[in-house]
Amino acid sequence: NALASQAGAQILARGGSAADAAIAANAVLGVVEPMMNGIGGDLFAIYYESQTGKLTGINASGHAPRALSPEFIASRGVPSMAEAGIHAVTVPGAVDGWSKMHARFGKLPWSDLFESAIAYSEQGFPVSEIAQELWAAPATIGKLEAFPESARVFLPKGRPPEQGELFRNPDLARACGLVAHAGAEAFYQGPISAAILNTSCSMG
Repeated sequence: NALASQAGAQILARGGSAADAAIAANAVLGVVEPMMNGIGGDLFAIYYESQTGKLTGINASGHAPRALSPEFIASRGVPSMAEAGIHAVTVPGAVDGWSKMHARFGKLPWSDLFESAIAYSEQGFPVSEIAQELWAAPATIGKLEAFPESARVFLPKGRPPEQGELFRNPDLARACGLVAHAGAEAFYQGPISAAILNTSCSMG
């Protein structure tokens, strides 16, 4: 996505590292391609240091929730591990991955990396052709319509946004703002995690 690439390029122009740029671009992708990316997902990265030739990898895929067990799944009448629905969801690892990458390879202040993501969430962005096609796919619409909050956020006016239409997500802007100002702890121990847990419990 051009907006995500631009956000990364701007970070590099300000003296940021490749890790800084990747985090900024990834955060913007979560805004402009919400059906594909987001702070609720995982992260995998390989970082190359040109001066030493050293490669460093990170697997920031989430673990299963602490309360999820074979016994719990069986008590819900599910014979094996769920492949869809709330019980198939792992703990999101992306924000923790960003934090660890920044701690080791970052140059710019953490909060600077989320400025573009917050701005596009608050002020809106024109929906791209590819994003609109994925957004408007019947399977996507069906999943969004199944949950009132998802429909409220991602089906404004009761439909997917059109190509070029301005889409805003102020809820995501607030979440990114909390992460920007309080770090990864804001996601895993603060109001964001509380909201995720409440939603998970209400669906379980």
